[in-house]
Amino acid sequence: MSLWKRTIYKSVCLSLALLVAVTVFQRSLTPSQFLQEPLLPTLGLQKAQKPSGHLVNPDSFWKNPKDAVTLTPMVSRGPQAWDVTTTNCSANVNLTHQPWFQGLEPHFQQFLFYRHCRYFPMLLNHPEKCSGDVYLLVVVKSVITQHDRREAIRQTWGREQESAGWGRGAVHTLFLLGTASKQEERAHYQQLLAYEDRIYGDILQWDFLDSFFNLTLKEIHFLKWLDIYCPHVHFIFKGDDDVFVNPTNLLEFLADRRPQEDLFVGDVLQHARPIRRKDNKYYIPGVLYSQASYPPYAGGGGFLMAGGLARRLHHACDTLELYPIDDVFLGMCLEVLGVRPTAHEGFKTFGISRNRNSRMNKEPCFFRSMLVVHKLLPTELLAMWGLVHSNLTCSRKLQVL
Repeated sequence: MSLWKRTIYKSVCLSLALLVAVTVFQRSLTPSQFLQEPLLPTLGLQKAQKPSGHLVNPDSFWKNPKDAVTLTPMVSRGPQAWDVTTTNCSANVNLTHQPWFQGLEPHFQQFLFYRHCRYFPMLLNHPEKCSGDVYLLVVVKSVITQHDRREAIRQTWGREQESAGWGRGAVHTLFLLGTASKQEERAHYQQLLAYEDRIYGDILQWDFLDSFFNLTLKEIHFLKWLDIYCPHVHFIFKGDDDVFVNPTNLLEFLADRRPQEDLFVGDVLQHARPIRRKDNKYYIPGVLYSQASYPPYAGGGGFLMAGGLARRLHHACDTLELYPIDDVFLGMCLEVLGVRPTAHEGFKTFGISRNRNSRMNKEPCFFRSMLVVHKLLPTELLAMWGLVHSNLTCSRKLQVL
């Protein structure tokens, strides 16, 4: 056989072998598995550090437009994992033609441009926090730069417990974060956060910018996360990172409560009116909310809710457009469910006394009797925690439970 015939013969044989191998490989995989890499249920530390190399445009609300990627079809992973892995968030430019929109302040225009962008990828995830019997999940809203507040909470009221006593399950703690809102902070703080999470393993982070209006995103992301990973948790305490919490009083309050009841308790505001003064942090223009008053809602400094209600709340919130004030938005979601939040005098989200100069706000005997008090800096929290848990003698005991 001549040399060129042998060469052609070998090429034909090799091609047939490759064709057989590819056919076998294709038949052993689904089309979606063959065409793309498998999706991981959790983004690890390497993924968490990825945003540190991105530059954030300060004028963007959630994401730098250059960071946005085209949304591609995803393999359905069911309810067992976070299913948002890419971001496709473009401005709703149709609003620019509306006369009412043109008269709004720039930050409200920015909010409305991107209000339809509801869910974002996870950067740090800890589904193991919900393994086993979790009686109380303590969830704290924080921002990437305030590591000192998180550390103070870990040393005080955020300490985890393997048992809540009386045969009840564990008490676990999580912190909720977005990404750094300032370009100059993003790279270094993301690396520090990844290291902090490697040590403590208690941070949930999503790929949206931390800002005042984005606190509502933090609410809906947590509720979705809870629905996926924590279907059996009994109760949830959710609060800010500048509050004092008395875990003993929380657990005593919950002793005769059931996870199935419509429990949502805190410092409830009734008939609160939207603030129309433009110099106020909570100012809301009439075109964004035209009604005379808000539905009842609990101050965001801290509240308790039952696990069953929290999962229903997730689905109720998905029926509403996002609102820039997070605790008011939760009140709107509760209204959809027909649930009224319950007021409790042990929740002091405006301080024990609204007069900041009052001595009551520094009196440990009052703190010992409360469930939640807002607000304290880390050094104040550590000092008050030490006083409350010292050999403290109080002239009389307040009964708030």
